[in-house]
Amino acid sequence: MVFRNLRERFSIDDQDYQNSLTRSAPLNSDSQGRFGNRFLSSYDHRFVIKTVSSEDIAEMHNILKKYHQFIVECHGNTLLPQFLGMYRLTVDGVETYMVVTRNVFSHRLTVHRKYDLKGSTVSREASDKEKAKELPTFKDNDFLNEGHKLQIGDDNKKLFLDKLKRDVEFLATLKIMDYSLLVGIHDVERAEQEEMDVEAGGEEDEYEADGMGGGALTGSFGTPPDSPGNPLNCGGFFGPGEFDPSVDVYAIKSQEGAVKKEVYFMAIIDILTHYDAKKKAAHAAKTVKHGAGAEISTVNPEQYSKRFYEFMSNILS
Repeated sequence: MVFRNLRERFSIDDQDYQNSLTRSAPLNSDSQGRFGNRFLSSYDHRFVIKTVSSEDIAEMHNILKKYHQFIVECHGNTLLPQFLGMYRLTVDGVETYMVVTRNVFSHRLTVHRKYDLKGSTVSREASDKEKAKELPTFKDNDFLNEGHKLQIGDDNKKLFLDKLKRDVEFLATLKIMDYSLLVGIHDVERAEQEEMDVEAGGEEDEYEADGMGGGALTGSFGTPPDSPGNPLNCGGFFGPGEFDPSVDVYAIKSQEGAVKKEVYFMAIIDILTHYDAKKKAAHAAKTVKHGAGAEISTVNPEQYSKRFYEFMSNILS
């Protein structure tokens, strides 16, 4: 009942949800989470299915009541993961737990570059192995070294930071830390060029979904036409860099006159890490190694939320 109510508050029709998850097999992904979690995406790229540990499930039960209350109070207007369902699958006596969330990235616009940002600078760069991937996940130092900002304009920046502040303060009250801001960047000109190349080659070009459901298929692609009121079927009506804000809820266009015409997808992910004894020990060990002033990622939840907020406000313009 709680998840059904959450879906309603996130404006997700139950029939659409069911169709997306069951009409066709979910798409597997090569990428793995940091603890070996597997990611799949619904075949229409609207939802991400993530395998989670029994500890994560326990933490979910721990926060669900307050999370639900928070979503009610903010009318579903949040950057937090949109938890839509939680399931247990038993095959040959082996139990697998899964959580379904709304895809941060677009079902239609390809993500050309992505970042996982924590506001920490110690050991926060993509490895060479990561960089060799088709769509690597870059980190804080990579972003800072590139020296550019996400140009969303003053009005969008204020709206975004108001939401972010409320969200991270809520996470701090739950004693949660180690979450990230997932950022995906769609380069409009590059997408137009790719589409022209596809047409010139006379073949359909598909982008494979990455772990966060990162790549989308070009052109119009959605759940079957018989889904009630499905907004995805109008993909063909959108121009380059255009999107339906009721589906791509995390999307923000770059401001008029920005250096590059881009669409940004930004949301908080990985909010099931509780600041427990293990994390406190890790914090002590890292402090000894890197010094008390070092920007390590394992810090107490209040400190983490403040630093996270400050870092994100500095990368927006």
